[in-house]
Amino acid sequence: MSEAHKINLFALKDPKIKTLHITWFAFFLSFMVWFNHAPLLVFMKEAFDMTSQQVKALMILNVALTIPARIFIGILVDKIGPRKVYSGLLILSSFFCIGFAFAQTYEQLALLRFLMGFVGAGFVIGIRMVGEWFPHKNVGIAEGIYGGWGNFGSAASAMLLPTLAYLYGGEDGWRYAIATTGVVAGLYGVLYYKLARNTPKGSTYFKPKKSGGLEVTSRSDLYLYLLMNIPMYIALAVLAWKLSPAGVNLITEFAMQAIWVGLLALYVFQTHAIWKVNVDHLKEGVKPLDKYSFKQVAILNWSYFVTFGSELAVVSMLPLFFLETFEGLSAVQAGLLASGFAFMNLVARPTGGWFSDRFGRRKALMILIAGLSMGYFVLSQINSTWWLAAAVIATMCCSFFVQAGEGAVFAVVPLIKRRMTGQIAGMTGAYGNVGAVTYLTILSFVDYSTFFMVIGASALIVFFIATRMTEPKGEITEILPDGTVHMIKVG
Repeated sequence: MSEAHKINLFALKDPKIKTLHITWFAFFLSFMVWFNHAPLLVFMKEAFDMTSQQVKALMILNVALTIPARIFIGILVDKIGPRKVYSGLLILSSFFCIGFAFAQTYEQLALLRFLMGFVGAGFVIGIRMVGEWFPHKNVGIAEGIYGGWGNFGSAASAMLLPTLAYLYGGEDGWRYAIATTGVVAGLYGVLYYKLARNTPKGSTYFKPKKSGGLEVTSRSDLYLYLLMNIPMYIALAVLAWKLSPAGVNLITEFAMQAIWVGLLALYVFQTHAIWKVNVDHLKEGVKPLDKYSFKQVAILNWSYFVTFGSELAVVSMLPLFFLETFEGLSAVQAGLLASGFAFMNLVARPTGGWFSDRFGRRKALMILIAGLSMGYFVLSQINSTWWLAAAVIATMCCSFFVQAGEGAVFAVVPLIKRRMTGQIAGMTGAYGNVGAVTYLTILSFVDYSTFFMVIGASALIVFFIATRMTEPKGEITEILPDGTVHMIKVG
């Protein structure tokens, strides 16, 4: 690794390294809280006498709010800064988490699980924070470390919370274990507010000129932006359908139709807000310094759809896949074998970011998505005749390309237009959830082999879309270690 692309993670006196560490840990806690229910579902099922359909409903509710939340949080981050937003998110989610832990009815449990989906938007906040602190030459690996190490929070929940529930003991041990994560997140929210700063000393935190939507720089970009919002609303409509009598039967058909009408109204409202943000400055003409291509954002959206979207979907089904494919495995063994997919985040996502820094944004993204596609085609061939170790190795190799691809996506996000990084990250992150909803819906209609083949084929389509990507260009302001301000050309 060249000197230009190295990061000394032990240089804690360096303000940017300190910011990276306190921010990835904030993300780690947000994911730990977001997925704290998963390893304890067996206790909840017994405590509330839940049916399998009710358990599935909780899993759906856990991701439902995250799609709009990431858009909203992205706007908020650009407007008031990541320090306040991350602190507020952790503190607010701690109350939802404690409420969830001590819910007395299934209805309360379901409502609070839905609200806790809000904490899943935490990822978006740190993307802007890390992008503000690290120079463009190694922002990729910094974002990769932030994303990869923070993402490990879900695996940490799976490993730690059952033991913590056992140590608390009694019928309510699981409640105290979940509540503990909420208390820790709330306390860290206060600490983060005290320790974090939005920008290096001497740097300006640039904000969008208007709130309510991304500012685009051409009419064609505006139409593409409006078009790219549609899949997010479709995903939310599908989630409502899955909660209806046609799915897990948590809401009535009338409620589903009311949600669909509400989503349509919300899309019309958002379209009006986006038009209002853009119509005047497009008429006046956009200055060359403010121009960027929204096509780049769209490509990153679809790239995250197949990377993080497939990861969320596969992590949800992989233990059952191993259990049903290989005879003689226990549920615990299947879970441990499947956990390797998430464990790869620790190294894969930072590697993808470094790869992007080192070899170029477009080339890195194309290579990693191609590897992801081939990986899923290999997984589609796994059956009971395979050697188990070979199946695990194939899964780990595939997961490397998936998570490295995620790192490569968010190596580009901070370089497109800094003052709108929160909104770009929010939209890209939301597309990851859209991908998860899409793939899990497909899984409910097909077998495992077809499921993996669909992901591989969709990744191949995104690979060809990624060939249309160009390297981000323009100038960004950077504060060097000696305190001097420089305008750096990107691209």
